[in-house]
Amino acid sequence: MGVTKTEHFTESQNEMAILIKALAHPARIAIMEYLCEVNSCICGAIVNELPLSQPTISQHLKELKNAGLIKGTVEGTSICYCIDEKGIAKLQSYFNQFTMQLLDKKQCC
Repeated sequence: MGVTKTEHFTESQNEMAILIKALAHPARIAIMEYLCEVNSCICGAIVNELPLSQPTISQHLKELKNAGLIKGTVEGTSICYCIDEKGIAKLQSYFNQFTMQLLDKKQCC
């Protein structure tokens, strides 16, 4: 396996890479869209919605939670998941800044 050399990049660049990497799977996009639609739910509801097994959904939820895109609260024996607005705000801010830089540039090609 190759070395990522993350120490050569800024904290902000590394943080954004983690957020974007967490979204780099269609199942995770589907989970995010579903959570946005229903506001909050347990893993079993997502399993009923997507054509994936419970362990696979749990792994995707773990990746999204570790990246800071969703959060979960314990409700009895289940965890209720919802979108973490802070993570979405970081993505939005990054892409807003990126878009503004692009708009300030002249055509390159």
